[in-house]
Amino acid sequence: MRRETQNVLLILLGGALVKIAVNGDFLRYVKPAQQPWIVAGGAVMVVLGVVAIVHDVLAARSKVTVDAVPEEHDHAHDDGHAHSARPAWLLLVPVLAVFLVAPPALGADSVIRTEARVPSSAAAASAAAFPPLPMGNVIPLPVNEFVSRAGWDTAGTLNGRTVSLTGFVVHTDGGTLLARLVISCCAADAFPVTVRLRGGEADHLASDAWIQVTGQVVPGTATKDNSYTPDFTPASVTPVPTPKDPYEY
Repeated sequence: MRRETQNVLLILLGGALVKIAVNGDFLRYVKPAQQPWIVAGGAVMVVLGVVAIVHDVLAARSKVTVDAVPEEHDHAHDDGHAHSARPAWLLLVPVLAVFLVAPPALGADSVIRTEARVPSSAAAASAAAFPPLPMGNVIPLPVNEFVSRAGWDTAGTLNGRTVSLTGFVVHTDGGTLLARLVISCCAADAFPVTVRLRGGEADHLASDAWIQVTGQVVPGTATKDNSYTPDFTPASVTPVPTPKDPYEY
């Protein structure tokens, strides 16, 4: 691959990083706090590519024409310094992935392949009482917090309270789950938190469909044996659009 092409690909790759950081697509891969680093990394790539192109143009203008070197020298040079251009073409893969493919966020398949577990925040909270839920007829909660309270809150602050949860549908042999993926840094360390939906209202929905459910926990159903997956009795199940940020933290 020619040097000029490599520089253009470097600019495209940097531009792709800036693009996903600006339009929010980066949330499919990393947590919001990583946005400044993505912007900075993309900007550095763009600047390096532009500087390299400018340098090559100036060098070409100032280059003095010389007689062709002897053919023997050419052969010797080629034999000793030939390099494959294949690695440079690999820069094109992430560029095409960002501009053309735009892989979706992790979903139901990841939940099925990864055992659900209690968020690390639950272990810390278990040493102290969970704070009481705010007043209101319906309390919106992250699935992360709901599972933590269901599995570890000895005070039973969820019992008898109507809550609202938002997540995506996962169908398993044991029934229909509402799930969210929790990440600490990026999608590579994602793990699921799940809630088993009773009543069958969501059984007809497709896997990965996003829904908002209101209802109440079934006390005592989140145990170590079921990976702390509490049962939930829905009062309503409403399809909702996929959120811009699909993960919890």
